[in-house]
Amino acid sequence: MSRSWALAYVAVWSSICVAAVVTAIRYRHGLAVLRRPYWRYLSSPWKLATFRVAAGFFVIAAPYTGDPTWDRVDAGFMSVLTYLTAPWSVGVLYLAIRRKAQWAHAFVAGCAWLFSASWSYDLYIFLRDGFFPASWLGNLIASSVLYAAAGLMWNLAHVAGRGVVFGFMDPRWPSLPSEGREGRAAAFALVFVVLVAAMMVPFFLEYLK
Repeated sequence: MSRSWALAYVAVWSSICVAAVVTAIRYRHGLAVLRRPYWRYLSSPWKLATFRVAAGFFVIAAPYTGDPTWDRVDAGFMSVLTYLTAPWSVGVLYLAIRRKAQWAHAFVAGCAWLFSASWSYDLYIFLRDGFFPASWLGNLIASSVLYAAAGLMWNLAHVAGRGVVFGFMDPRWPSLPSEGREGRAAAFALVFVVLVAAMMVPFFLEYLK
């Protein structure tokens, strides 16, 4: 991507982000991501533990992936942004598709997704290296898969009478009561851990060549 096109792209998504912030302020009373129940939902022990492990892994592994655009800085802030926003974004977009959430909320959630998985990375590389990363599209796709997987994993919850489900499938989400059966939800998280590990293998193989 040429510098002129890169600047135009940054200008477009920056405008979209500003619009998302304005929308979030306008609809702030209905946005779950700005309310305490969501943060309680996100702070369960197994979710915090898996976040620490995942973030630590990405930060430590970044220099050994063979990708010059991936360093410990972008690995760190993308991990944090993903943990803070992915469970909410994935849940809201699911509910919006089922017409159970306002599209204004879905717009903010979609922007949070794109900023966390792509736009923040693009901006960081542009500021660090002085040019737009050629890998922007590949990163958008790969990071979006990881973002979706994280959003689904950290939405796993045990609901009485239903077992382990995605929390956003319960009408009380994200105000789900703790039932003391987090171990069951955490066990299902292994499916997503395997998915992420499988996605990382090609990067390490490239580094070992």
